[in-house]
Amino acid sequence: MTKILIVLSEWGYWGEELVGPLETFDAAGYQVDFATPNGKRPVALGVSMDPTFVDPPLGRPVTTQDMADKVRQLDDTNNPRLNNPKNLREWLPERPYWSSPKFLREMEEYYRLLDEVRQRDLQTYDAILIVGGSGPMVDLADNQRVHDLILSFYQMGKPVAAECYGVACLAFARDIGDRKSIIWGKHVTGHCLEYDYKDGTGFNGTNIDPCLNNINFGTPFYPLEYILRDATGPDGQYHGNVGRPTSVIVDYPFITGRSTPDSYLTGQKLVEVLEKGLKRYGW
Repeated sequence: MTKILIVLSEWGYWGEELVGPLETFDAAGYQVDFATPNGKRPVALGVSMDPTFVDPPLGRPVTTQDMADKVRQLDDTNNPRLNNPKNLREWLPERPYWSSPKFLREMEEYYRLLDEVRQRDLQTYDAILIVGGSGPMVDLADNQRVHDLILSFYQMGKPVAAECYGVACLAFARDIGDRKSIIWGKHVTGHCLEYDYKDGTGFNGTNIDPCLNNINFGTPFYPLEYILRDATGPDGQYHGNVGRPTSVIVDYPFITGRSTPDSYLTGQKLVEVLEKGLKRYGW
């Protein structure tokens, strides 16, 4: 059976960006496992299950009542599907500080343990997906263990998919030897500047502290489009496809989706990559 590993933020994922691919994988008969940075149950962003919420840049609601209901059903703690995700902190080793007095031996142990996880566990998966939303800015984009997951799938020649701000993880996933982004020379999409909020970028940190709910951090921490333009280099390209209803780019082994409306299409293109050998799409 085809197995997909889905990585989710503990600071809030955008509901449809999980529901879209997940329903697609379920329909294809795939087995899906979930993982979060600390093994906590992921939570959906409140606005992603509110059909009355008006997306500021678009000036219109982006969540239908049907989708809001699906997200609420999945987010409900009585639904066990998202219970007990894999704990990345326990699953993958931590890279030591450069200043460690036992740095060389600790690095050798780090690589040994990472290779053990890769051979024992990661080989059993066929692809990985990083779900988007604002939460990945907090605990996925600069997470070394997430980077090691992505690098492992990349080095094994397996598809790597990401949506929205989850695509930042691909830009920062770099072998510490050459420190060049793995999307250098590739074509990707991701949340574009025109769709970024001027205010109201929110997070749901109730998993971290019950008081950390629906926080407004104002503008995004970084303009993802600029990061992706730089990370792809002169021979690659960032595609915003501004004004087009969808933007999904396949440049094997990467499948990237711009934002919420691209969720189902991202899942569909990953299925085509796995089952039909799709290598290029969207540009």
